[in-house]
Amino acid sequence: MKRYLLLSVILCLGTMAGAFAQKTTKEKANKEDSYVLMDVSYMNDAVFMGRRDSITAPYLLPSIGYYDKSGLFIDATVSYLTSSDEQRVDLFYLTGGYLFDSDNWSGGVSGTAYFYNEDSYNVQSEVVADITGLISYDFELLELSVYASAYFNKNSSPDIFLGLMADHTFRAFNDHLLFAPRFSVYAGSQYFYEEYYTTSRLGNRKSGTNGQGSGSGGSVDSGTEVTTVQIAEASEFNILNMELGFPMQYHFGQFILSFTPTWAFPQTPATLTTDTGTFEEDLENVFYWSVGLSYWFNTNKKK
Repeated sequence: MKRYLLLSVILCLGTMAGAFAQKTTKEKANKEDSYVLMDVSYMNDAVFMGRRDSITAPYLLPSIGYYDKSGLFIDATVSYLTSSDEQRVDLFYLTGGYLFDSDNWSGGVSGTAYFYNEDSYNVQSEVVADITGLISYDFELLELSVYASAYFNKNSSPDIFLGLMADHTFRAFNDHLLFAPRFSVYAGSQYFYEEYYTTSRLGNRKSGTNGQGSGSGGSVDSGTEVTTVQIAEASEFNILNMELGFPMQYHFGQFILSFTPTWAFPQTPATLTTDTGTFEEDLENVFYWSVGLSYWFNTNKKK
């Protein structure tokens, strides 16, 4: 189970389908081979640390990655917003890093650069880059992983996140069908959330539409334009989210069909101070999912 959790966190925290395919692709390929992985996924909403915008952000996510036998990799992904009101390329991100596995240990480190559309209302839209590391140990009955990352925001301090994850892979039909239930808990600061509220969620919504309503990020009613938002918990290190995920995939030849339903249980609601007063958001649990189709091929000839 070494590659699944590592790549799922490194490539897109909370977007599991494509990353699950990448882990098991590496298992299917010869460990001495380099390979290319192409993937097209659909995610019904953008959720980060249990937070999301009050307006749904469904994405179509084509990606391509190169995974060298040395452990080095690079992956590029385009996020195309497919909502009925707004359709555009909302985000492009590029990830590079190094992965390793040895006996029961696996891990890696990566860096990602994010390029958001200026009108994006994604809850992560003020993030410009991250550095992520993960190390895992497979106990056979259960694989445990520890995750750490720093997310850099445009106009505020970076966020530090830590995570603990436990999962196990079940296999059927000669390894053609895989099922990997997973529990995760994440803790960290909320500067990204403060920036998101300032630029998008309240009166300053980039697209010119007020984001009032309920979602996992909570609901805050504001009838006037907001120019300044402060979150009391932004600098505090708190548990932010717990998740249950059930990634599934089916292999046929060099194709991989993936489906990942996830339940997020956000923690530590934000207390917001604005020009019009102080509000406390009402966090709500959220169910989201992704589905994807991948194709991989080796780039070096076997001896």
